[in-house]
Amino acid sequence: MYRRNIEPLVLEALADTRAVYLAGARQCGKSTLARAIAERTGRRYLTLDDPLTLDLARADPAGLAASAARQPLVIDEAQRLPELLLAVKRAVDDDPAPGRFLLTGSANFLALPQVADSLAGRVEIIELHTLSQGELRGRREGFLDALLEGSPAAGLGPSELGRADYLRLAEAGGYPEAVGRQLPARRRRWFASYLDTIIRRDLRDIAAIEHVAAVPALLRLIAGRVGSTANVAGLAQDLQLPHSTVTRYLRHLETLYLLAPLPAWSTNFAARLTKSPKLYLADPGLSAALAGTGAAMAERVPEAAGQLLEAFAVAEVRKQATWSETAPTVSYLRTYAGLEVDLVLEAPDGRVAALEVKAAARPERRDFRGLAALRDELGSRFIAGAVLSPHPEPLPAGDRLWALPLDALWRA
Repeated sequence: MYRRNIEPLVLEALADTRAVYLAGARQCGKSTLARAIAERTGRRYLTLDDPLTLDLARADPAGLAASAARQPLVIDEAQRLPELLLAVKRAVDDDPAPGRFLLTGSANFLALPQVADSLAGRVEIIELHTLSQGELRGRREGFLDALLEGSPAAGLGPSELGRADYLRLAEAGGYPEAVGRQLPARRRRWFASYLDTIIRRDLRDIAAIEHVAAVPALLRLIAGRVGSTANVAGLAQDLQLPHSTVTRYLRHLETLYLLAPLPAWSTNFAARLTKSPKLYLADPGLSAALAGTGAAMAERVPEAAGQLLEAFAVAEVRKQATWSETAPTVSYLRTYAGLEVDLVLEAPDGRVAALEVKAAARPERRDFRGLAALRDELGSRFIAGAVLSPHPEPLPAGDRLWALPLDALWRA
């Protein structure tokens, strides 16, 4: 079993919060983590994926919630029974003792209309992503904290990985079941079954879908354009569906943690910036499987390699942000003049760092243009910027700028 870097935060939340909601895509490892916490802390574990448990909970949700007074509960896939969340609300209002409920869910319950107001102010939501590269290697990454301290290259030696290695890691992604399959063809089969299950069951649980066959097609379109600015009109035209329908389907995919839009960075010079989010799927392995852009193809097609490595780096940064001591927001920057920065990280105190991701074997001076412009615009607020690429040597590249190997993300 992989040790999850988010676990200490879950335990801290249980110590001072009435209910904790551990959210994330199906098969990202929520149930495994929830069971482990239940065993270590003496909580009773229940899963609503079990038909009998679901039926009993539906028959008496208030009684189940009240039983947490005797023994704290872990309730897996709690979003499957919205009325249970309402019963939990009543239970924690009657007794505000912390840590009585650890709920997990494969849907963002705050986005579900029937429960949107149920636990507001009473629950801490912690998002669990698929496995990070550090978690796969048994370590807790601290790259984002080092970057925002201005020392991303401290103690960092040359990398032993090349572009082909990074592409293989990106293609594998971070779903525990998929990572365990060595052959790309076997992973593609797993992803196909995974999506079929979600569309046929979870998606129908949260919404009425008129064009079920359009959902996989929509996901494939997004995977083929991963990292592009959201263009709902273009997607609707390709799918021959109304704009409103595609907008609604995108919202449902985000609720199920399959779609992970990257917001545009907002700042004082926002009038010059693109405001639409960029579209990414939740895991680069899922993107590669849907788009058919595995490591072998990406080696031959530079554009595919760039998209895959960008999706890989964005996913790793977002994972680290969930347990980072600095807790930065993660976004991207694009001006109407064409200046772009792949990742902008802003700390709560206003410090900013930024990252560019390149698939070329060696970064060029022009690759630092966006980072340098952001540095010059922000002055002392800008702490550090780096171009991440397959080039193995970490190198200084100017005032507060570095060229770093891509695996600096998990070796720091």
